[in-house]
Amino acid sequence: MSESPRVTQSSTASATADAEDTVKKEAIATYRSYWREMEKLYGDRNGKSAHLDQFAAAAALTNAETDAKRSHDRGNINTGSVALTDQMITEVKVTGKIPNATVSSCLDISKWQTVDAETKKPVSLPANRLTKYRILSIVEKYPEGWRVTSDEPQGKSC
Repeated sequence: MSESPRVTQSSTASATADAEDTVKKEAIATYRSYWREMEKLYGDRNGKSAHLDQFAAAAALTNAETDAKRSHDRGNINTGSVALTDQMITEVKVTGKIPNATVSSCLDISKWQTVDAETKKPVSLPANRLTKYRILSIVEKYPEGWRVTSDEPQGKSC
């Protein structure tokens, strides 16, 4: 007579930890890809070269597309790059209807310059604006993959 295997607490805890590690890695990878696509979206006056919808959804996608269009309508684009530092997952939910993670990072836009699309001359921006600041983002698992759904600057320099 054979016994059926028992699931122990340690194997359950191990499986949960493995699932959380996977979520963390996938969320960070999606978050980095999201910002690479943001650079493309803001850098292309027509907005056609970016595929932000592959890495963003909900409010994050709508807000980015609306803001980029507003900038493009003013005749501006962004050149250079965004730097992400101090990325960490502050919360992970692997169970429930929608697995998700909260990503905290320092967003450095000091080398991401707003310029006139025609002349490429820098656009005057407020001197007191933050160029390195803490940002919290929610990354959720959709049927087609992970997506940034919320992106909230925290108003704190880093």
